Amino acid sequence: MSEQPLEPLIGGVADLTARLAAAGYLVDSGLATALTLAVRLRQPLLLEGEAGVGKTEAAKSLSTALNTPLIRLQCYEGVELSDALYEWNYPRQLLAIRLAEVSHDRLSDTDLFTSDYLVARPVLQALRHVGPRPAILLIDEVDRADDEFEAFLLEMLAESSVTIPELGTIRAVHPPIVVLTSNRTRDLHDALKRRCLYHWIDFPSVDRAAAIVRLRVPASAVAMAEYVAAAVARVRTLELQKPPGIAEAISWTSALDVLGFARLDETSAAATLATVVKYHEDLEVVRQKGLAWLVG
Repeated sequence: MSEQPLEPLIGGVADLTARLAAAGYLVDSGLATALTLAVRLRQPLLLEGEAGVGKTEAAKSLSTALNTPLIRLQCYEGVELSDALYEWNYPRQLLAIRLAEVSHDRLSDTDLFTSDYLVARPVLQALRHVGPRPAILLIDEVDRADDEFEAFLLEMLAESSVTIPELGTIRAVHPPIVVLTSNRTRDLHDALKRRCLYHWIDFPSVDRAAAIVRLRVPASAVAMAEYVAAAVARVRTLELQKPPGIAEAISWTSALDVLGFARLDETSAAATLATVVKYHEDLEVVRQKGLAWLVG
């Protein structure tokens, strides 16, 4: 199937910004430009920033805006190539061998190691996507993986291809749009960064955070979103193990709305504080500072 060009779907940065907003994701001009370039140049985009600023959500919203599948690879310490690329369906291979024995047939390695027995994982799924539009391949929290995994990514990012020893090199018919995210728990190698566009996502201003909250929690009052955004900004000035981000602001507003609180005051903050501050030690820091200070 021939690839459907993406350029007519994206009139430019302003058009993509509007499409992302329709998908429930507000972006500033910098991130909108980076995403537009990733789509137009078909170059991987590395998004870095603190946890909770919307890196993963950017890739999800991009797939919605382009009406194309999102294929996600969640990285973690010890992630292996078989988790990312492929593995062989050994039970099915064993069954084929036993059936061949019953029929007095003999199977060779070339009979067993074919695409029929291949279990595709996220990277291979994205490369084999039939289109007509390329898939969004989200490689989430790549900083959690090790050096060996980064080395594996180099071939895929540079050539939109991977090599399977038994099958040879598999090249993408529709090279995926690749978005990598990192919380910067460690520095990534220069070789990986050279292959990527780059954008740092910072915590939004109070006004932008309030707008995001209103978009994601439309049932909440305008004033509530503004108070929550301001309170989260205050919490971020404290020395915490896990400063809250926009994700926590959305969760906090949703909790206040579900519990029927009409305003953010000391009573409602005390009842819902655990939705925005996630460590016991951090809760104590906030409480010592005072709930009156928190709600302003």
